[in-house]
Amino acid sequence: MAQIPYPERMFLHVCPLPRLLALLCLVTLAWPLCASGSELRLCTDASSPRSRADGTGFEDRIVQEAFHRLGVPVRQVVVSAERAMRNADQGLDDGVYSRVSGLSRLYPNLIMVAEPLSAFDFAAFSTDPSMRIPDWKGLERYDVGIVTGWKIVEANTANVRSLCQTHSEESLLALLDKGRVEVAVLGLDSGREILRRKGYTKISPLSPPLAHRDMHLYLNKRHADLVPKLDAVLRQMRRDGTIRRLTRAGLGEAGQ
Repeated sequence: MAQIPYPERMFLHVCPLPRLLALLCLVTLAWPLCASGSELRLCTDASSPRSRADGTGFEDRIVQEAFHRLGVPVRQVVVSAERAMRNADQGLDDGVYSRVSGLSRLYPNLIMVAEPLSAFDFAAFSTDPSMRIPDWKGLERYDVGIVTGWKIVEANTANVRSLCQTHSEESLLALLDKGRVEVAVLGLDSGREILRRKGYTKISPLSPPLAHRDMHLYLNKRHADLVPKLDAVLRQMRRDGTIRRLTRAGLGEAGQ
């Protein structure tokens, strides 16, 4: 019988074939998990100046810095507001920003990070600057346009005279400019930026804003262990002035 060379005999003695195959199977099964866990995909609707496709929005910067401090790489995924919530809830992506509190009731697979990323003014925009809409109820007698997937807005426009829904703030203001709706509800900062960029001169935001709400990051429940860590990091970033600095930097991009 031919002799097996010494190194090969040592290998077979230390790691018999069945054990070797079992080890290879474990490595193969573990590899996709390691690969998928190396980077988190976070959804945003890229509504400037909060978020931009190139990651320069002020909330983009805050999110990037928070995860950087935890040593967790993230990738921004730009999708519509409604799809962002569904993707994160279904686990197709890992999280979504930024949204109002309380959405875990509608999307049970999402966990909210308690410390807010920012604050947000929901405002009514119109071509009639004399229009007075002091609160959500004041919208009821108008033809109103909103962005699909903005849950707080959807809940507060259920009784308006007519409702038109579109996929973005930019398309919403285009409808208002064409007279398709009387009032458009969107973010005060982002609305003003679109007006400046598109050169709309007939449209203006009404005062006061309809609501002022804190905006949060949500993660899919499979990342529940990161939620308290992110909460702590965001609190620290608020205390040390990082959130204020990154917000100013992101808003500065809007004027360029």
